[in-house]
Formats: sequence, structure tokens, C-alpha cells
Amino acid sequence: MELLIGDKLWSTWSLRAWTALKRTGQPFTETLIRLRRPETRAEAHAAGSPTGLVPVLKDGDVTVWDSLAICEYLAERLPNARLWPADPAARAAARSASAEMHNGFPSLRGECPMDLALSTKADLSEMTAEEVRRIVGLWNDLRRRFGAGGPFLLGAWSIADAFFTPVATRFRSYGIHLSDYGDPGDAGAYAEALLETPEFREWEAAALADHR
Repeated sequence: MELLIGDKLWSTWSLRAWTALKRTGQPFTETLIRLRRPETRAEAHAAGSPTGLVPVLKDGDVTVWDSLAICEYLAERLPNARLWPADPAARAAARSASAEMHNGFPSLRGECPMDLALSTKADLSEMTAEEVRRIVGLWNDLRRRFGAGGPFLLGAWSIADAFFTPVATRFRSYGIHLSDYGDPGDAGAYAEALLETPEFREWEAAALADHR
């Protein structure tokens, strides 16, 4: 397998797909497409991206683009990796939460883009603050309902955790304390667990090394 990714410092969608693929244990190669350059789309097209965007997974004759499609493909292709919860209710919740992240929270994305080298204190707009409150509520609800089996959103690690890892980095980078947005503590602990996974720590170390 080959995964086309963007710069690890900034590319949230690449991080999601890369983390899920890493979790499968399947060997793969990375092809880096540098972002924020005039030639980025052309280089991505030349490397095999149908849209000129990353991430893209290439598995033999199969090409999959879009991070959620990649994760779903991996879950079907490598079922023993258990990328979705086995319980139907938990799996439905994990898929719903992942889709909400995939499609939503535009104000947080725009106001607080991922930058793993950044440490600041943001003064959030009300729209972004409302989105943070929604995330806190979602995290606490799913942890309460499904989190007994481990530290992740639905207990054991799942694709939903790949989708929220970049959100946890934003909260850290922009000094967003979840207790200020209604969190009694569970959401904050979950965010910390995401940032302590071996996969994220490997990704972050590579991102910071590349940045230097």
C-alpha cells in the first residue's frame, strides 16, 4: 500500500488516514506532497490523486481518496484490525461522530487550523466557542455511554479517534481549556489520551523534525 499525505505539521486529513492505516499494522509507504505551494495540486495529480488533494490510498489497482473513504476501505479490507466497534450501537455512534467531524465545525477549522509547532492562547469567536461546546458535549456523552472499555471515545480505539485527534491538537495549540466550555473532566482526559497514542507521537515527532 501507498499513502499520499500532506505536510505532517498541518494536514489534518492526512493524519486521520495515516493513523487508521498505522493501526492496521499493514506495511505501507508514504509519499509526501508539500502543501501551500502553487505546484501542490499538480504534484498530487502526478502522484496519483484524482482530485489533486491528499490523502490518497493506493492499494494495487485500487485508488481511494478522501480520508473517511480511506478509513472505511481499510475497515473492510482488514477486518481483523477492528477499526470500528463490534457492538452495533457503538459502531453507529462512532460512524455518526466521524461523519459529523468530517462535515462539520467549519468555524473551528478556519479559526484554529492545525499547526503542531504552534503554542498560543486564542480568543475564540462565539461561533467557534459554540462548536467547542458541541464537541465537549459529544465527547462526554459518548464516553459516558460507551467508554467503559478503554480511554478512547467508545472505549477501544476506533476510526472516530483518528477523526478527533487533530481536534485535540487544536485545543492544545490554541490554549483551549475544555473546562471553560462545560467539560467536567472526561473530554479533557480523552483529548490527552489521543495525544499520547504511539501513532500520534510518531506523527508529531516526524512533523517537528521536518519543520526544523
